[in-house]
Amino acid sequence: MDSPDDAAPRSPQVLIPVSAEDFSRRKRRIALSALFAVVVGVVAAGLAYKRLVDPIHAKQSYDAGVRLLDVARYDQAVLAFDRAVGLKADFADAYLMRGRARVGQFRTDQAIRDFTKLIELRPNDPQVWVTRCSAFLSLKRYPQAIGDATRALELDGHLALAYNLRGSASRAIGDTERALEDFNRAVDLAPNEDNYYQRGATYKMLNDHRHAIADLDRVIGLHPDAPLAYLARAESRRALGDFEGAHADQIRAEMIEGR
Repeated sequence: MDSPDDAAPRSPQVLIPVSAEDFSRRKRRIALSALFAVVVGVVAAGLAYKRLVDPIHAKQSYDAGVRLLDVARYDQAVLAFDRAVGLKADFADAYLMRGRARVGQFRTDQAIRDFTKLIELRPNDPQVWVTRCSAFLSLKRYPQAIGDATRALELDGHLALAYNLRGSASRAIGDTERALEDFNRAVDLAPNEDNYYQRGATYKMLNDHRHAIADLDRVIGLHPDAPLAYLARAESRRALGDFEGAHADQIRAEMIEGR
């Protein structure tokens, strides 16, 4: 037997009509969704294009900076390298060249910041450590210069310039024995004018004038018009009692400087 509930007639489902306002709102949502999708697509395409062309523009700015640096237009070169790193934040060579341009502006502290960024990008490149070492040395920041030269030599033990720079910094703080060791190594690796001169100057500081004269002879043999070498040799000759030779070197240096 059917229960009273089963017997009760079911009410027909009533459909709520959609108002014109609801319909309009729905259309706006659809339109906004479509517009958002278009905007996202345009932004994505723009970013993709930017990623494509920014390195090209960065290279163009870098090349312009190099040309300006070559003719010593340091201020304009820095601006060009600014653009390059602004477009490509990991552009290591642009940091290097901007640092060199800033050295040309006598803004060595700023150059060191560029060289430090360069080291962050290329920590295993010994040459970048040598570059910052040279900047530290020019500011007489000798412990930092020694640290950078040492790191460069840990990465490549055959860098004559790193030995030369570390020797110069060590000598400046009074460690002439260590400086001599570095200059010996520098001469072994690269027997050039500067390495002989720096070693000769170190021998002179150690009152080893015979060895100093031998190195200064080599400097003059490589560069006969080097007045500093004649002056240094004159001092060592005078210390050994060779007053005639010292006078001749003094005269020669004065003649060269008077040209």
